Amino acid sequence: MRCHLPGRGTGRLLKILLYNPDNGVTQNFMPHLWMFLLQSLTPAGNEVLLIDGNTHPMTDPELVRYALDQKIGLVGIGAMTRMIAKAYRVADALRAAGVPVVMGGPHVTECPGEALGRDGGPRHADAIALGEADETWPRIVADAARGELKEVYTPVDAFGQEKKPTLQDYPVIPWDKLDIDQFNRIPSFFRRVMQHYGHAWETFHIIPIESGRGCPYGCEFCTVTGFFGDSIRFRTNKSIVDEMLLLKERARVSKGKIAIFFVDDNFAINGKRTKSLLRDIIAAGAQTSWVGQISANLLRDEELLDLIAESGGKWIFIGMESLDPANLASVNKSFNKPSEYAAVLQKLAMRNVYCITSFIFGLDNDTTGVGERTLAAMREWPPVLPVFGQITPFPATPLYDRLAKEGRLTRPKHWLEFAPFRMAHTPLKISVEDVQNEVNYAWTNSYSPAATQRALDSIADEPVPYKISHFVARIFFRGIYFPPKGAWQWLKLIARNRASVYRLLRESITQWHGANGAARHSDFHAGPRYKPVNAPSAAKAEPAA
Repeated sequence: MRCHLPGRGTGRLLKILLYNPDNGVTQNFMPHLWMFLLQSLTPAGNEVLLIDGNTHPMTDPELVRYALDQKIGLVGIGAMTRMIAKAYRVADALRAAGVPVVMGGPHVTECPGEALGRDGGPRHADAIALGEADETWPRIVADAARGELKEVYTPVDAFGQEKKPTLQDYPVIPWDKLDIDQFNRIPSFFRRVMQHYGHAWETFHIIPIESGRGCPYGCEFCTVTGFFGDSIRFRTNKSIVDEMLLLKERARVSKGKIAIFFVDDNFAINGKRTKSLLRDIIAAGAQTSWVGQISANLLRDEELLDLIAESGGKWIFIGMESLDPANLASVNKSFNKPSEYAAVLQKLAMRNVYCITSFIFGLDNDTTGVGERTLAAMREWPPVLPVFGQITPFPATPLYDRLAKEGRLTRPKHWLEFAPFRMAHTPLKISVEDVQNEVNYAWTNSYSPAATQRALDSIADEPVPYKISHFVARIFFRGIYFPPKGAWQWLKLIARNRASVYRLLRESITQWHGANGAARHSDFHAGPRYKPVNAPSAAKAEPAA
């Protein structure tokens, strides 16, 4: 079935808006890759504008007025499940104004009838793109230009079988020419201060790069395998290295700073290939600070850890999920070994690489006190940036199907009434209210001023740049759960952490290179001397930061 739109058959060039709704929790730390990828895949001659609602918030009427003023001929909206209610609302407003909308992404792929109004609800999109849109997007643009959008675009081969892009001919994203000012992570009022004092750089961007897609693990709660598949596909090393060199050059020319986030769901899933890529990055001089997601079980390889550090790796995101092996088994993640967590973190810390650790509360074996038990273990580790959330059954995942069969879903379409940090099913050994309390306890006590001081104490002998990096990262990560709104709240947050701020200012003058003075290098080449700092009994929650 085709959707006949104004301008049918003209083959006109389009002005296209790619829109990503805000995530409903806090501003993202980086832009979404899909917008830049589709922009690069758009047939020549068409103009593409990008708006990310996380960094450029607009009301629905404002967005509609913008689309009409700009004479937008097609809007592409991509959204994950937690953003889909906002995405539908925006799409409805645009379509009501006569602007055609195509939607895609993991949620639309798993619930296509919802977007098209085939499940009894309202229709939200003129067309949908299922799966990875690398090959279907140019067709969508061409059909929209003729006014002949199909309702559904599916990447299939000549035999009608689902087709995944190989990534071997990955498009070049022209980062050196793109306007990414909306994604500058330095707050505007800080920029004014830096300009006043003539600071060398006033911009900091975290840029997403993918080196591969797919994951073979099939964790019960995860949408990755369902969307990208369990077969791993990789870009060529050269295309990744060239992209990093392009970003480094942009940073040099603009006098800004850029860090890279490898958005692969498991960056080291093929150890041999990952080590080959990191060696090529080093050989080309493409090292820049980067973050990547890697499972703890893949970080036993000492050579890999060396290459991570030498290539510029600064933070590794590890989905630890739980300290309880029974919980991990219940969600098909037994390859995680909690007994190995501390050793893995220690080996990384000895190379100046630290971790973002993710935990899920409300799993089937969780009981009250899970927050404090988790924090007690963390206090014996090198400093980490922990994030906490409740287990969420996403549509079409094995977890969702299991809970539905067990009759435990309390909000079967929870995404249509999105509420952050609220459960959508009944846990087995803990109440929904207690899960929310445990999540709150963990966030509050992980990012209190006292917790931040302990984190700095544990790397007391390190060069000051490391400590500044940890402090700034902790302030931003705290904002995931306690988002500061406006300059005044930022200033209040800094004031609450004044002891740490004063310490960093003092040590910037007296101990910049670390405990051994000039023998320690602020270029981070020397290995750290992490030491655990035990907290007093945490029977009570610390004051919220």
